[in-house]
Amino acid sequence: MRFDDLLDIYRAPVVQDAYTRRRDWDAAHRIWSGPASVQPYNTFEDQDPSNETASTTLTAYLPISAEPKSSDRVLYNGVWYEVLGEPARWDQGRLRHVKVRLWGVTH
Repeated sequence: MRFDDLLDIYRAPVVQDAYTRRRDWDAAHRIWSGPASVQPYNTFEDQDPSNETASTTLTAYLPISAEPKSSDRVLYNGVWYEVLGEPARWDQGRLRHVKVRLWGVTH
């Protein structure tokens, strides 16, 4: 596996107001930046003409040193992606890596 792509992982603190807890993405900070192998997984376009959106799902393979969480966001090629589900760590053999599914929506 070749790690030819560059990817940044961001994490935001949780803030609480009188009603809810949420991530404050305006205060997010980069927790990891480095090489990855990013590959297409799936695309979907909404067929409703009043809602012109398309979503893209990617699979990113990161070095084992990366520690992404399901609550993180990823910046790849100038586009923001959400981490879908828990990242999967493969810590055996020669190809140790972390597999992350990414989801992005464009309008």
